[in-house]
Amino acid sequence: MFPTYDVIVVGAGHAGCEAAAAAANMGSRVLLITMNLQTIAQMSCNPAMGGIAKGQIVREIDALGGYSGIVTDRSMIQFRLLNRSKGPAMWSPRAQNDRMLFSSTWREMLEKTPNLDFYQDMVSGLLVKDGQVTGVKTGMGHQITARAVILTNGTFLNGVIHVGEKRFGGGRVGEKAATGITEQLIELGFESNRLKTGTPPRVDGRSLDYSRMEIQEGDNEITGFSFLPTPKPAPEQQRCCWITYTGPDVHEILRTGFDRSPMFQGRIQGTGPRYCPSIEDKINRFAERDRHQLFVEPEGWNTVEIYVNGFSTSLPEEVQYKALRLVPGFEQVRLFRPGYAIEYDYFPPTQLSFSLETKPLSHLFFAGQINGTTGYEEAACQGLVAGINAHLKTREQEPFVLKRSEAYIGVLIDDLINKGTDEPYRMFTSRAEYRTLLRQDNADLRLTERSYRLGLAGEERMQRVQVKRQGVAEVRKHLQEIALEPGEVNVFLEENGSAPLLQKQKAAQLLLRPNIGLKGLAAVTGKLKDRLDKYDAEILEQAEIQLKYEVYIEKEEELVKRMSSLEDLLIPGNFNYDKISSLSIEARQKFSRIRPRTLGQASRISGVNPSDVQILMVHMKR
Repeated sequence: MFPTYDVIVVGAGHAGCEAAAAAANMGSRVLLITMNLQTIAQMSCNPAMGGIAKGQIVREIDALGGYSGIVTDRSMIQFRLLNRSKGPAMWSPRAQNDRMLFSSTWREMLEKTPNLDFYQDMVSGLLVKDGQVTGVKTGMGHQITARAVILTNGTFLNGVIHVGEKRFGGGRVGEKAATGITEQLIELGFESNRLKTGTPPRVDGRSLDYSRMEIQEGDNEITGFSFLPTPKPAPEQQRCCWITYTGPDVHEILRTGFDRSPMFQGRIQGTGPRYCPSIEDKINRFAERDRHQLFVEPEGWNTVEIYVNGFSTSLPEEVQYKALRLVPGFEQVRLFRPGYAIEYDYFPPTQLSFSLETKPLSHLFFAGQINGTTGYEEAACQGLVAGINAHLKTREQEPFVLKRSEAYIGVLIDDLINKGTDEPYRMFTSRAEYRTLLRQDNADLRLTERSYRLGLAGEERMQRVQVKRQGVAEVRKHLQEIALEPGEVNVFLEENGSAPLLQKQKAAQLLLRPNIGLKGLAAVTGKLKDRLDKYDAEILEQAEIQLKYEVYIEKEEELVKRMSSLEDLLIPGNFNYDKISSLSIEARQKFSRIRPRTLGQASRISGVNPSDVQILMVHMKR
């Protein structure tokens, strides 16, 4: 019934979809197995993509030839570029999406992908021979063979859902949990643990009074996520979101349910996400605060369902309902479904190599929440990397690895493998030490060529990058050549709080001033406008950023060069750390378990001191 596949992907969430698409587009014959073909790329929690640091990840996925950026653009109902008041290293795109359109667009794109088959079934175990995965076993009794397997099980591994004192198995409300895989992997020598996440109630938008809330509109300019031209709504068509707040009366009602809270009564053992706590956790930990912000987000173009972002909870349903009715604008609220918490198995990611292949079993890859991450974007980028490397593994080619200095994706994977995680890992700009280099605007310039060499990014992407790179160089040259007279620009400078010119100055020098932008400068100087009119906004913005932040960019590039000396010092795979008695016990244990490939990687392992790295360097030289 089934052929032997190159790659089997288990699970069709954000990680699974990107993994299947990447491997198939590179030429592997791929089977995507999911328990429900109707929930491919389901937005299980908030109907949004991107945000702080997450938007950078989506743009990197797109630059590498993944689908998330294109799907997000095609299904968005609102777009905002966050942190515009800060420097470009902090700018982060975010889209509100139509939940159903997002899922159907993903499925449509996957069904149009050559080499990709689908099957609906539960995977209950792995086929293993001589320390290598050779396929999967399914709940229907099938044994399907493959040269590589990628597990992207999300929250389904032994998932348990909690609503107050109610407790039942499931990977998502209305869908059963996946069993068998965890137990087999533990028998094969893997370490497993439990994490917890949650989701807020969904409500009927027709029952809300929006006049009592603060409106939150989309941007007037929609740049989107994909570097390819993709359909997007017109700015005036965007759906609005709203902001409201809890208050002391809401908190008092919520506290009445604490004695039945699965979190406070110890029925939930898994650790929840630090940066997205439940509402009961927030009012317990931050008792001094008398209100918390709630984001009221529509679920799509053609539905009245509303997502109450910031009200994640596992309290009893009647407590949720009573508390919500005290929130401004929610006095007459009708519930569609209550919030709930879910516990699930994950495997500490220190058991992985940088390709996301597991160390205990060859040809087996993990991606997404199975590695302890949270968020669609974090899952999707892992899926992409796992899909690329599963394909390369079946061809006996070198793995595709991104460095911390190359991408947020590289930061994420490096963090997971070197530091591990005992709580759901979420990406932030602060995690990236080279964030001036890793901006959302230059992801295509950083990554497309690498993906093109792999055969993943297509000709159109590569040509667009070449045009952009050449255009940016030309614009920078124009700005460095054109001298502007005081009479041309002094009125503009004074209007923008900048000192007037006493003598003519090159346009590039003027752009170094804090309040002076290229768009405004070109609008008041004819000779500059004439030279720049033929270039699109993306090229002009990139040239301006490179000029304005050139000093900072050069400093980070120099830092990357200095740190790369450690990355180039390879540690033999069979190196015996136990023989170095001068290493701390913790360092010996962690080096032996993680098996760092380079001294740079060894230096980033949690609990390892600089003196341990110096000692290791001395012994390697000997």
